[in-house]
Amino acid sequence: MTDSRATPTGPDQTTAHRRDDGELVGWIRPDGDHWAAIDLLGREVAASVDWLDAEAALEERGLGYLADVWMLERGGGAVRVRMVEVTPARILVKVDDFGDVSHATERIVLPWPIPAQLRAPRPGDPDGFTVGRPAVG
Repeated sequence: MTDSRATPTGPDQTTAHRRDDGELVGWIRPDGDHWAAIDLLGREVAASVDWLDAEAALEERGLGYLADVWMLERGGGAVRVRMVEVTPARILVKVDDFGDVSHATERIVLPWPIPAQLRAPRPGDPDGFTVGRPAVG
């Protein structure tokens, strides 16, 4: 495990946590007498745990969720999007190109941490086979 406690970042005393290969997977911050693990989207992965459990929670969460399809609520429906860039300053998504990287799609800048209108797919959402079908509420 990578012990990154020696390099706290930011005014809120968060500490970056990286995998053994150096890839950032999130941050660990004080939580009372314990620690909380925060993923790259700003979601709390674990709270009130010891340092090693916070590291383990971040490593278990990993980064795979960044490659998943997400749904962006807008205009009364949901649009399939994919993550392009995630930083503590913003989340950049693009309308899903269904694997055709030569096709330019709309890019949308969202605030960080993850806003409520960006969510995981639910039953009834548009899928990769029914483009444009409105979301079922």
